[in-house]
Amino acid sequence: MAAFNLTINNKSYAIEADPQMPLLWVIRDLAGLKGTKFGCGIAQCGACTIHLDGNPVRSCILPVSAGTGRKITTIEGISVNSDHPVQQAWIEEQVPQCGYCQSGQIMSAVALLKKTPKPTDAEIDTAMQGNICRCGTYQRIRKAIHRAAELHAGQSKKSF
Repeated sequence: MAAFNLTINNKSYAIEADPQMPLLWVIRDLAGLKGTKFGCGIAQCGACTIHLDGNPVRSCILPVSAGTGRKITTIEGISVNSDHPVQQAWIEEQVPQCGYCQSGQIMSAVALLKKTPKPTDAEIDTAMQGNICRCGTYQRIRKAIHRAAELHAGQSKKSF
């Protein structure tokens, strides 16, 4: 066991954990943030996607030590009232079916739109290819990402 100081969603957490414990389980079980999901445990499905220093990563394979001194953002950290343009678009386009993969999908979409505010279909497909949706809502996901780009363009110049 070791002590770690993590910054998750701009809040400090003093965590006592095995240094090899996956960041996913630290976030869910020790920090109590349940939005990040376990899917496969081998970084193949995208359900556990979080942002580490603004970049989308799979938290199921990162040890807790990888989060020390870095900014960790989970689905709970992108907005307080589900008013982020991506969340709004997800609701408008009725993207979720079962909903299990959606927090990872949204985190990947937010990262894409930060780098590419008006992505093409090909750019969306490339950015989202590591996120699996067992229900097959890929067309709605793509449509929602385009809608989020429109919503953001219509708002103030604040960043994704």
